[in-house]
Amino acid sequence: MSATTALPAAEGTKRRTRGGRLAGLLTRVWLIPVAVAAWEIGTRQAASTYFPPPSQIVARAYELWFSGPASHLFLTDDALGDFLPSLARMFGGWAAACVLGVGLGVALGRSRALAGYIDPIVEFCRAIPPPALVPLFIVIFKLGTEMQVATIVYGVIWPILINSIDGARYVGRLHMDTAEVFGMGRAQRLFRIILPAAGPKIFAGLRLSVSLAVILMVLSELVGSTNGIGYQLGTTQMNFDLAGMWSVIVLLGVLGLVLNVSFLAVERRVLSWHRRARQTT
Repeated sequence: MSATTALPAAEGTKRRTRGGRLAGLLTRVWLIPVAVAAWEIGTRQAASTYFPPPSQIVARAYELWFSGPASHLFLTDDALGDFLPSLARMFGGWAAACVLGVGLGVALGRSRALAGYIDPIVEFCRAIPPPALVPLFIVIFKLGTEMQVATIVYGVIWPILINSIDGARYVGRLHMDTAEVFGMGRAQRLFRIILPAAGPKIFAGLRLSVSLAVILMVLSELVGSTNGIGYQLGTTQMNFDLAGMWSVIVLLGVLGLVLNVSFLAVERRVLSWHRRARQTT
């Protein structure tokens, strides 16, 4: 094939690829506008004070958060005062839970003796709902950011810890024997054998923990907070601002969706080797 014919063929392949991606995207998202339209029609016909239509919710969200100056990316003072502290608490608590959960989980997964002592404590603690411990965290950390982060860490760490234990525990014996034959040290075994083999399980726990972090962020901010998305939710409820309350609820749903999509993109990139290995087997 000559260069003059190869170039149009390559361009045609790119167009078909872009067209396939666009068609796939439309196939996945077509239900969203249909659901929003049904929601709009249904709520207008019901004319219930407690269920405002989406158009009213969007208008209230714009008024609350997105009608600011261009220099602030159109975010209002309320948006900057609520979004940034909430995201900082959520990501800070989630990051701390990731470090603790993966580190302790790998240690427990590779040591059956240690796991025998710790497993009963893990099962006992993870059965306690985080909301039940909020009064205890208030006594220990007082009202404020430390209490909120502690609530997030406690609730988020369990799926990370359990999945890390399972992933590290069932690393193939052949892999470990091969590492021993090649004289790998403990650090090399950890980063080249154990963590890659446990990666799919660890990422499964991390993905579950992201949605839990959003829930616990809101929960922790409902108690004694002076800012944050959860605080805004409680304020709109107390003021009987139903459109504002639904705006916060929709915002949380969008936040959860964005976080999940972003995490899946990172997971696909980091674990691309695992997907290729499964396709070849």
